[in-house]
This record gives sequence, C-alpha cells and structure tokens, in this order.
Amino acid sequence: MTKTTTAYDTTGGPAAQQNGRRWAVLAICSIASALLGIDTSVLNYAVPSLSAQLAPSATQLLWIVDVYGFVLGGLLIVAGNIGDRIGRKKLLLLGVAGFGAASAVSAYADSPATLIAARALLGLAGATIMPSTLSLVRAAFTDPKERTTAVGISGGVAAASFALGPVVGGLLLDHFWWGSVFLVNVPVMALVLVAGAVILPETRNPRPGRLDWVSVPLSVLGMFGVIYAIKTAARDGVAEPSVWIAAGLGAALLAVFLRRQTTLDEPLLDLRLFKNAAFSGAISANVVTMFAASVLSLGFSLYFQVVRGWSPLTAGLAVLPGPLAAAVTAPAAGALIPLIGRARTVAAGLFLMGLSTAGLGMSTPHTAYWQLLPVVVVNGAGLMLTFAVTADTILASAPSTRTGAAAAISETAMELGGALGIAVLGSVLSAYYRSDLKLPGGLTAQQRGAARESVSGGVETGLHLPGALGRQVADAARQGFTDSLHTTTLIGAALMVLGAVAALITLKDVPAVLHDPEPEPAPAAS
Repeated sequence: MTKTTTAYDTTGGPAAQQNGRRWAVLAICSIASALLGIDTSVLNYAVPSLSAQLAPSATQLLWIVDVYGFVLGGLLIVAGNIGDRIGRKKLLLLGVAGFGAASAVSAYADSPATLIAARALLGLAGATIMPSTLSLVRAAFTDPKERTTAVGISGGVAAASFALGPVVGGLLLDHFWWGSVFLVNVPVMALVLVAGAVILPETRNPRPGRLDWVSVPLSVLGMFGVIYAIKTAARDGVAEPSVWIAAGLGAALLAVFLRRQTTLDEPLLDLRLFKNAAFSGAISANVVTMFAASVLSLGFSLYFQVVRGWSPLTAGLAVLPGPLAAAVTAPAAGALIPLIGRARTVAAGLFLMGLSTAGLGMSTPHTAYWQLLPVVVVNGAGLMLTFAVTADTILASAPSTRTGAAAAISETAMELGGALGIAVLGSVLSAYYRSDLKLPGGLTAQQRGAARESVSGGVETGLHLPGALGRQVADAARQGFTDSLHTTTLIGAALMVLGAVAALITLKDVPAVLHDPEPEPAPAAS
C-alpha cells in the first residue's frame, strides 16, 4: 500500500528518506532549534552589562527581556500555517536568515529602542523556525519507529540548549562585551542557511486553500494580550490594571477567533485536530509538564546563584547534566513505546519528573552538589520520556498537510503552560517565602521590606548590614527561600503525578505505531 505522505504532502520528503539525507535534515533542524533555546535563556545573564552600557529605563529593560516571548508566542500559529502553504523549508530559511540578521543588530544596538526592535524581530524569526523544524523532521522520517527516535533526538537537543544558555553566556561574558551573546548566533545561522538550502527537502500542503486574513490579527493580538497579561501578572501581581485590560482584550479576541475557526473550510487553527484523542491527550500532557516544571527553572536559578552564591557559569554547569540526560534518553523513548505503549511511557516520564522535582525541592542552603546530581539527571530523563513521545504523537496524529499548524499548536500550548506556571507557581513561591521568612530584630522598616521582597533582596540587605546582624538576615533569607521551595516543588510534583494519571487515561487507546492519517479532502472551490 502506498504511503499517504508521498501522495499529498511533500515535494522532497520521500527522496530524503530514500537517499539517507534524513539524518542530515535532523542535524540541521536540531541546530536551528538549539540556537532558539540558547537565545531564550542567555539574555538574563547579559542584562547587568547591557544595562550599564545602554542605561535603559525600568520599562525599557522589561521590554528588552519580554518582547521576544510576546512576539514568538503571538505568531506561532500564523507562522505554522504559512509554512504549510508556502513550504516549510522556505519558511525555515527565511526565519534563519532573519534570526541571524536580527542577532547582528541586537549585538551592536546602541540604544534601548534599537535593542527592543531587534529582539522583536528575533521573536518573529523564532516563530517561523520552531514549527518548521518539527515539520521537516516529521516529513523526512516516514518510518514510524525512526520518526519517534528522530523527534526525540530533536526534542532532546532543544531541551539541552536551554541549559546551555547560562554556560555559553557565562563563557562569553567573562571575555567579551554583552553583544557577544547575540553575535555568536550569526555564523551558526549562516551555516544552517547554506546547509539547509542544499540539503533540506521542501514540504508543503499542495492544496492549502485561502489564508483567512481576518483570523490573522485576531490570533496574533489575542495571543499577545493573553501572554502579556500572564507575564505581567507573574512580575507585578494581578492587581496591576494592565493585566486585566490585556487579559480581557486578549480573551475576547481569542473567543472571536475560535468562533470564526468553526465556520471556515480552511481555518487558521483547525479545531478538528482536538477531536483526535492522541493529539489532545499529548497536548494536555505537555501543558501540565511545562506548567509544573516551570518551578524548577525559576526556583533553582535563584537557589544556585543567590542562595549558594555561585556564578552564572557555575550555576549553568550545575543544571547541565539534566538536559544532557534528556538528550541521551531521547532514543530510549522510541524503544520503550513498543514495550509498554505510549500512555505508560508518558506517564513514566511524568512520574520520574514528579519524583525528582520533590527530591530537588528538599535542598537546603548547604546540600552537597553530589546529592543533587542524581536527581537532576533523573529529572532530565523524565522530561525527555514525556516530550519525545508527546511530540511524536502530536505530529503523527495530524494529517501531513497540517504538520506546520500542528507543531505550532504544540509550541504555543507549551509557551502558555510555561508562562502560566511561572505566574502561578512563582507567586506561590514568593508568598511562601514571605510567610516562611524569620527576620531578626533591629531592622528598620525599609530593611525589613527589602528583605521580604525576594530572596535576592534579603541576601543583598544582609550583605550591607554589619557583623552578626548582616549574617543573620542573609541566612534567614536563604533558609526562608529553601523552605518555600520545599512547599512549591511539592505542589509541582503533585501536579506531575496527576498528569501521569491523566496521561494513562487520555492516551490509553493510542497505538504504539502511528501511521500517517488519511489525507484531507481538497477544499471546495470558491
């Protein structure tokens, strides 16, 4: 029986499968994805030096940090659909070229406004790269077992890249100016551009129908409003008026957008995909994972750098074994599926993440690193068991004509899950810190307020106080934070265990081997 993919999806995917280019396709797409992960996490380490040179206002600094995520999250769904229409290779190469150019502008920005604009362009380029890489890997690997392994490797590299950000940033900032964290993207993206133009096959939907231009601003502005509200609430609290204005406008626009999608023959967001139990179950598992895992990225960045006093480079090296374990575990996920099934593999990953999250949360200000190392490794392995299977399930359960849109939905759901997790669990962490903090007497109201604001404020206040009092304040802040981390990570661990149970239910009927769905009928002529 002829595979459906060759009939309707690609102009080059089967050729890549036959002549062995598929592994080169995987390498190119993985490198592009890795740079996005590094860029997401590296900026935080350049903020002090770029602030000293560019002197941005507090509002400008917030936009420098946040505008990338706003634009990326808002444009993913639109970008995925455009890739299905014009070709995923073409969109990826355009995104790679744009990312390299925007990185160069960012590196040499001479004003906060220029850097904000360049970061927005980086978000735009990133939105075109993310769904394109997944779609191209999906098209190149038509054998179900190989596809699962390839998607897992791609996800493992992407996961490892987030932890590489602090390492790369620390090494560069120790020797060069702040712009070097952006400039390093340029030669790598140039290499990806040349190699991609030669090696990548082109894939697209040959019968895409018309793009509904009314849906585009509804989707972009709606997502932008919701993401802005979530991030602002996480930073400034829900009492901020802009949070409610942005949330209300975003939700209203998204409601109109979703309603419109149900009336279109060729919707921007194909809600029919969610009728597939495999697709919706995998999306749900990803959202739960990102929501609950956010407490680790937030909490342990503060733990290693503020509580333990480690440099950004040392802190990055401390968490690096987790993503490295994820990269190594990626091929194992494909081997587990035939043995225990997709539902149990995802559930096992979530359970391991829950167990290790609880273990990491038991850290004290003086826990030896060798005691944390095994738990960090287990957490990374659990993360990849989950994401390798869910990513493959999402891509394999969607028609090949819609893989760009499906990948964009997956990436958007993960962005929202992570943002919500930081907003909710970050607020829980802050609230428990303030309630668990036991400050000594003899402090002024201003000193007590600064210490209660955050663990960074508490340690900084202690460092500026003389003698024993300063040490007591700093130690109280460190102890209060680790106590709050205990409670917050237990909440995150419980959510992951509940997610494991949910995965067993939602994915229980999904077969171990997912073949290409039947092609969609061509849209009616208008």
